[in-house]
Amino acid sequence: MDRLAYTLRRTAQMLPVLLGVTVLVFFLVHLIPGDPAATILGVRATPDLIAALHSRWGLDQSLPAQYWLFIKRLLHGDLGTSFFYRTSVGSLVADRTPVTVFLLLYASILSLLMAVPLALLAATRKDGLRDQIVRAIPVVGLGMPPFWTGIMLVLVFAAEVFHIFPVGGYGHGALGHLESLFLPALTIAIGIAPILIRSLRASLLAVLESDFITTARSKGLPERRVLVRHALRNAIMSMLTVLAVNLGFLVGGTVVIEKIFALPGLGGLMFDGIANRDFAVVQGVTLVFAILVVVVNLTSDIVYSLLDPRVRFD
Repeated sequence: MDRLAYTLRRTAQMLPVLLGVTVLVFFLVHLIPGDPAATILGVRATPDLIAALHSRWGLDQSLPAQYWLFIKRLLHGDLGTSFFYRTSVGSLVADRTPVTVFLLLYASILSLLMAVPLALLAATRKDGLRDQIVRAIPVVGLGMPPFWTGIMLVLVFAAEVFHIFPVGGYGHGALGHLESLFLPALTIAIGIAPILIRSLRASLLAVLESDFITTARSKGLPERRVLVRHALRNAIMSMLTVLAVNLGFLVGGTVVIEKIFALPGLGGLMFDGIANRDFAVVQGVTLVFAILVVVVNLTSDIVYSLLDPRVRFD
């Protein structure tokens, strides 16, 4: 019951944040240069046709009036209609959200698979050769921009050297999705893993000097059990917090990754919406991004409480 009340309270605390996001998104999007009506009409644009579209889409009203209309539609679950795709934004978002969520989960798993073994390897041999090698990995990883990493992975493993993975697309079926999303997920994981390695290594070094670790070793427990059952379980808390913060940051960063790998996700939809001056799409996708960030942070808090029974919900 305490955890349920805590979850509901945290969710309620996020509502003002989401309201603030709607205000910022709406007014910032309308500052994007260019006229969506002129963009849609192209060479057929005339003052009369542009004025007619403005009237049809409500763009001839004041910004406060347009924002109030946007909020009223949002309260009814209506994200508006895309100027460019001529369909509801809700249907576009619903079709593309699973791709982005799957990509983020995939990247999270790969980053953990990379970070946990390397951090354990480094922490168990502090200042040794393998510790120095592992500590050099974050320096290299953080120095590579994600878009460059993605392009290099495509050239090496898909287009030029090894033809192992598809160049782009989402694939068909569960195995097809796993195969097609491996390179973009790996691109994101390479960006996150160095930070996780640093965080987990520092936490492990602190935990391994604790009294309860000394007690566990004095009882004759195998070193592997001491590391995994006692040290890792206590040290992984900080890493999960770092992972949640960076995943929240990377929710918006998927725009570039999805464009490089031609993925039909929210990032690609956002990119096209900005290019086409499609206000409704940009607003809708940004709101979904904000909700994803809130969900990621809330989930991390709940997982933290599950792993650490000392967490209180007062």
